[in-house]
Amino acid sequence: MLNIVAMFNIVLVTPDIPHNTGAIGRLCLATQSRLHLVKPLGFEVDEKAVKRAGLDYWEHVDLTVWESLEEFWAGMLESGLGYHLLTTKTEKKYSDARYEKGDYLIFGSETRGLPESLLSENPEQCATIPMDLTHVRSLNLATAAGIVMYEAVRQCSE
Repeated sequence: MLNIVAMFNIVLVTPDIPHNTGAIGRLCLATQSRLHLVKPLGFEVDEKAVKRAGLDYWEHVDLTVWESLEEFWAGMLESGLGYHLLTTKTEKKYSDARYEKGDYLIFGSETRGLPESLLSENPEQCATIPMDLTHVRSLNLATAAGIVMYEAVRQCSE
C-alpha cells in the first residue's frame, strides 16, 4: 500500500532517457513531490546521466521504483488518491483536469507513451497538453511533466 504525503506523485512508466528522469527528479524536489519509476527502465537508476541531469539533488529525490505496471497500479489504487494519465491520445486539456494534493501524474515512456489498454480503460482520467500534432508528435517528457506539475500546483495553491 502507498502511504503518500507528497504534494504530488509523478510516475514515469518505462522511461527510456536518463536525462529526462534526472530533470524530473529535480522537478519533484522543487515541488516536494515523489517520483515513481515503473520498470522496465531504459537505464540504471544510478547511471551517470541520471545523476548529471539531477545534479547534486538526485540523492535527495523521494524515489520509489516499481517492478511492474501491475504492481504500481495495485498500490496506487489502494492509496485512494486521484490520478491523471497524460497522453497525446485524448482531447481533454490538462488544464481542464481537476488536481488535488497527492494526485498521481502518470506519464508513459518517451518512445511509446502509456499502454493503449490503460488509456481505454480510464478515459476520464486522460489529459493532454494541446499542440500542433501535424508537426510535433509530442513534447519532451521532462517539459511535459513540468507543465502539468505546475498547473496542479497552481490549482492546489489557490
